[in-house]
Amino acid sequence: METPQVRFARLDKAKIEKIHELEEFLGTYVLAFEPVIKIADLAPEQLEKLKIVEKELGVILVAYQDL
Repeated sequence: METPQVRFARLDKAKIEKIHELEEFLGTYVLAFEPVIKIADLAPEQLEKLKIVEKELGVILVAYQDL
């Protein structure tokens, strides 16, 4: 499997303003990416295993498939 290309979303002024409003509400920065991967549709037991490994490693994992 190839490593997917990751790119920032191309946003118009209205969408940028919406992101700024969200940042203000959350009190954090928010990054917007264009969908270049498809998040995997995991079975409940697969999702549970993913969460266990996340906790063990102290990271956020994302299971995905090529588009």
